[in-house]
Amino acid sequence: MNIIKDENGQGAAEYILLFGGVIVIAVAALMIYRAYFAAGAGTQACQDIPKVRTSV
Repeated sequence: MNIIKDENGQGAAEYILLFGGVIVIAVAALMIYRAYFAAGAGTQACQDIPKVRTSV
């Protein structure tokens, strides 16, 4: 029953799950902020930053 006690691949599986979660979060952030990344979208971060600072 050495096959059941063999845990060599466990660390690799955990890293795959960790990196997969990071990739999902990055893709979700890109979908939320895609207007800032699109060319000619009419949004300008240099104008939005002062508005956010004054509202905080």
